Amino acid sequence: MGRDRDDWDKWKAKHRGRHHDWSRPGRAQRRAAERDEERDGERWRRRERRRGRELTPEEEAYREARRLAEKKIAFFRHLTSYVFVILFLGFVTRTAFVPMVVGLGWGIGLASHFFQIFVAPNLRQKWVRDEVERQVARTVSRQRVVLEDEKLRSLEELSASIAHEIRNPITAAKSLVQQLGEDPASAENVEYANIALQELDRVEKSISHLLRYAREEEMHPRQMKLVDAIEGALETMRERIQTSGVKIRRDFGAAGDLIGDPEQLRRVFINVIGNALDAFAEARTPDPSLAIGVGENLGGSEIWARVKDNGPGMDPDTQSRIFKPFFTSKANGTGLGLAITRKLVDAHGGSIEVTSAPGQGSEFALHFPKQAQSPEARS
Repeated sequence: MGRDRDDWDKWKAKHRGRHHDWSRPGRAQRRAAERDEERDGERWRRRERRRGRELTPEEEAYREARRLAEKKIAFFRHLTSYVFVILFLGFVTRTAFVPMVVGLGWGIGLASHFFQIFVAPNLRQKWVRDEVERQVARTVSRQRVVLEDEKLRSLEELSASIAHEIRNPITAAKSLVQQLGEDPASAENVEYANIALQELDRVEKSISHLLRYAREEEMHPRQMKLVDAIEGALETMRERIQTSGVKIRRDFGAAGDLIGDPEQLRRVFINVIGNALDAFAEARTPDPSLAIGVGENLGGSEIWARVKDNGPGMDPDTQSRIFKPFFTSKANGTGLGLAITRKLVDAHGGSIEVTSAPGQGSEFALHFPKQAQSPEARS
């Protein structure tokens, strides 16, 4: 008898979840459908993990469509059960009261099921889209204000730098010309005139660099090798390199095939290499050397170039400002060479960074995509 009792308890525990929940008709069917869907989804995920790859967009779309179809089938299965049960109760009881009570209670669950399948997804999608649009609009507005403030500050700094760069030489030249007028027969007038001409040349050089920086240069991209641009820059500066006794070490792991403007990239490396030569000269670096390397990233989509010197290096403040217009630490610099360099690199969809420390030299790292992006694509 005890054994029969244990068997009965086991049977009840095993089949307890299979009894129909008359308090909420259709609930068991929905749960069963959801469990089947979860099992199918888990099987799919396990199978894809075993394959060791991500789902393609087509597979994701198919999976989502199948999931929605299964939900709709579950609803119509629920609706069919509802209709047949109500008809059966009406046929058995021969009254309208019992089918009406059961139909009302079950109908609430059926309406909820209909809402979840056909109404809720559209509402959810609409509300999410509206909220995202509001958040994006709010974020874009804040970013626009920040960018406008940054542009205004940059314009103020640039205006002050331009005024400083032009006013100082003109003031010096004006003073020298006044001294020439005070004593036209002075023997020092020739020296004063030469210094005044040098200051005016400095103004002309600053304005020329400024116009080049401000002007949008037209690109003429074509298939080229970055190594050729570097060699062209070295050839242009060959005499200065030999005079300074700078040793050049090349480490070209790749030719650097890419789409770009050869002349603009040659000027990029003229400015970078010239910056190193200026640093050598001002610091009087013993045994100056330049290490120039070219290579590709692992994906083969980008070309990189590195120019490393053993010069005096830079402090963190100088590093943070080195690409700003009119910032220079040189006695006769215009402060626009590296600013123009960054602009040309940006025009090719690339990037330029500098790593340096006082007494440890500087390294410029440049990265370019193999396929140059048009300005329209980047904007």
